[in-house]
Amino acid sequence: MPRRRRTRHDIIRSAVFHVLSLALVVVVLYPAAWMLLSSFKPSDQIVGDVGLLPKEFTLDNFLTALDGIAGISFWTFFGNSMALAVLSVIGIVASSSVTAYAFARISFAGRGMWFALMIGTLLLPFHVVIIPQYIVFSQAGLVNTYLPLLLGKYLATEAFFVFLIVQFMRGVPRDLDEAARLDGAGHGRIFFSIMLPLMRPALVTSAIFAFIWTWNDFFGPLLYLKKPDLYTMPIALRLYVDATSTSDFGAQMAMAVLALVPVLVFFLVFQRYIIGGMASSGLKG
Repeated sequence: MPRRRRTRHDIIRSAVFHVLSLALVVVVLYPAAWMLLSSFKPSDQIVGDVGLLPKEFTLDNFLTALDGIAGISFWTFFGNSMALAVLSVIGIVASSSVTAYAFARISFAGRGMWFALMIGTLLLPFHVVIIPQYIVFSQAGLVNTYLPLLLGKYLATEAFFVFLIVQFMRGVPRDLDEAARLDGAGHGRIFFSIMLPLMRPALVTSAIFAFIWTWNDFFGPLLYLKKPDLYTMPIALRLYVDATSTSDFGAQMAMAVLALVPVLVFFLVFQRYIIGGMASSGLKG
């Protein structure tokens, strides 16, 4: 009898857990499902329609989104986002890996202090530096260019990625470095021939996060890009909503779905590297 009660208790606890988990999944996925299904609704049936499923199925929203807006093609916005994301990935991976190698493998005066200051920048709210940065880039004549969005990424200002790679490199045995030095290798040879191949999980993880964060960035391009032909996908979405005239919510939902496709594909292809890279870098939950 006690064994039966214990089994029944386990069944009830398991059922409650799965019900709550399913409810949480529904709450989390509902906005995405609403956006996807709304992209197939006529624009005048999106706002104010409490139904999730479209009453009239249409592909006109996607055709409108692909035609572009304000005389600018959808592929212009897509190309701008892709170029910015790819250049950001290159800059972050290159600069962060070199900086992480210096912190993890090179002994220099004040290394601990500089590393602590770098980590401290993670606690600095982004809004604190918005105005000073904008003034500097504006006086330099760099507004309406991608340089304000890319320059910091090539100077290893993204402390999260440096920290992630440093944590990974600290797990690599120093015997490899010492053996290379005995063969006459310097820091450059050790970095490119030994450390760089071993850092692939951490580098791929950094590249994935850099791509997704840059692709989804709204505030940075909104702040520095004023010309519509320079807009990225998140900024282009704003063009479909006009408070003073008719808003095309259908095309906006369709373009939002199209904007999510590259991120979703990128994540599905490389998700195993995220798990492996985070586990091997010591950033376990």
